[in-house]
Order: sequence, then C-alpha cells, then structure tokens
Amino acid sequence: MPDQIKTDCLIVGAGPVGLFAVFELGILGINAEVIDNLDKIGGQCAELYPDKPIYDIPGLPECTGQSLIDNLLKQIEPFKTNFHLNQRVDSIKKIDDQWLAVTSTGTEILTPNIFIAGGVGSFEPRKPPIDGINKFENKGLSYSVINKNYYKDKKIVIFGGGDSALDWTVELAKIAKNIILVHRRDEFKAVEHTVNQMRELVKNGKVELLTKYQINNILGDDYVSSVEIKSNEGNLETRDCDEVLIFHGLKMELGPINDWGLNLDEKQISVNTKDFETNLPGIFAIGDISNYPGKLKLILSGFHEAALAAQTAFKRARPDENLVFRYTTSSKDIQEKLGVK
Repeated sequence: MPDQIKTDCLIVGAGPVGLFAVFELGILGINAEVIDNLDKIGGQCAELYPDKPIYDIPGLPECTGQSLIDNLLKQIEPFKTNFHLNQRVDSIKKIDDQWLAVTSTGTEILTPNIFIAGGVGSFEPRKPPIDGINKFENKGLSYSVINKNYYKDKKIVIFGGGDSALDWTVELAKIAKNIILVHRRDEFKAVEHTVNQMRELVKNGKVELLTKYQINNILGDDYVSSVEIKSNEGNLETRDCDEVLIFHGLKMELGPINDWGLNLDEKQISVNTKDFETNLPGIFAIGDISNYPGKLKLILSGFHEAALAAQTAFKRARPDENLVFRYTTSSKDIQEKLGVK
C-alpha cells in the first residue's frame, strides 16, 4: 500500500475548471492534488472536442478545446501539481475536520478540502453486456492502456473501431507477440492516416483483422485465457490471448459520488452561491456538475466558482492565517509564486 498523501485540496476532475482551480488555490499558497478517471488531462475539452473551436472564453475570441487546456497547464506550471490519472475516487470518509479519499487504485489522500470539478460526471468505459465481465478487470481485461510496456511479447485481442482502438493497435504492434483487431463493421471511425497504418500492418502480417465480429464472452479462471467472438451471421469462434483491450467508447456517470451523501439534483450537486460548498463541509462542487438558481453551464462560470471556492478552502487549510485579497497585477507575493521576474 502506497504512503498516504496529505494535501490542502483534492480536485476531482482535470478539465478546464479543475485546472483553473489549481491556479486559484496556488496563488493563495494552497497545494492541490488532481485526480481524473481519464488517461489524460483535459476532461471533456480533450476527450470530446479537442479540435472544435470555443468562442466564449473571455479574452480569447477563438480557441480549441485542446489549446485551452494547453494554456491552462502552462498557467499552473509554477505549482508543480501532481496528477493521478486513470483513477477515480471510490470512497470518502470524514476524519475530524479532514476527508480521507480512497481511489480505485488504492491511493489514499487526506485533505480538508475536496473540489468536485467533474463536468457532468466521470467518463466510464462502455462495457459489453457479458455476465461476470467485472471479475476479469485488471486480470487480463482493460479499457485503457496505462503502461504500454506491460504488453510486450503478449498475445492481445483489441475490440473497437475508433481512434483509441486503432492508435493502440498500431502502437502495440511494435512490441506485442501478436494482435487481433476485432470490429463489428468494415468501416472505422478513426483518423484516415491511422486506418491506413493499421491496414498496412494487416497486409504485412503484423495484425490480424476480423471485421463483422463482436465480443461474445471472456473465458478464463483467475485470469483471461481466451475470448469468444461472434460473427454477424451468428458463428462463434474462440481465440487464445493473454490480454483483452476493449475500446467501445465512454459514457458519463456520477459513479461513486452518488454514495457520498451529497444533495443531488438529478446528475448535479446542489451548492450554495457564497463559495459553492455542498451540504458536506469542505466539499465543493464547481463547473457543470454544480447546481444552484441561475446556474449556467459555461466554462467561465466554472472559473468564477473555482475562485470563490478557493477562498474558503484557504480558511479550512490555514485556519490560523489571515487571508488578504491581492491582485496579480500588483502583488509581489503572487508574482513570486508565479515565477514572474
């Protein structure tokens, strides 16, 4: 079990609002750890519309989702924030005036403040409707690649026809013993260049391509040993493998947050408008996941919420210190934190 992490604030969600919260906390001298269920930083901006233009960010007439994330990351560089990706907070427990958060990988984080900046929930993988599939998760079945070297010299079956499935087919073909790519149709929803790379690997015998097939079952005792696939005509085949990767897309769900005792309004968390704290002291909800009268689901609204929540988070993390409001234009202290020369 890794050592328990202690921090002033845990931010759940690495989208634009979560990243700006790092900045607002950082200029107050408050450190933060950020956790996200995705395998990369950026939330919906990076996952759903990295190349789409955004027109309503103050001072930026036009930017893409990815360029916004890149600029926010540059803005928080001075704070050297730790990101915990491919994890979600599975449970929280109140310990005196602190919260102990435990993630899906067993990481423990003790903090007086939790900012939930999870957009409209966490991204969860779409799982095929197979009885008992959960028992194979992390035992030969995965929905993302955390460490590609883990797949060296292994027999892999990959399911999917989008960018993730093809990107990893091309990448893992360099180190895997063999790869079978299975898709339910002949057409692929991926970048043309990657599709062409995949087809070249098939032509050269590096990848076996099976189209008009779907996963039907996963076989094995304590670990995956083979997969059963089913053709569109109903024919069944079994293929031996060491690892199964399923890339059937993502869906948005609140997940374990449903069980935290928060006041929920459908899939949003009710907060006050003073500092966007929830009904649980020290837990704040900012960005699209928060709900209050007049709420607008805009990135700029989330930035405003993050700034106010940070003020109260300071008081909880530093109860014996006075909080003095300062402007970044004139505060030498803030400019020093930002590395301004």
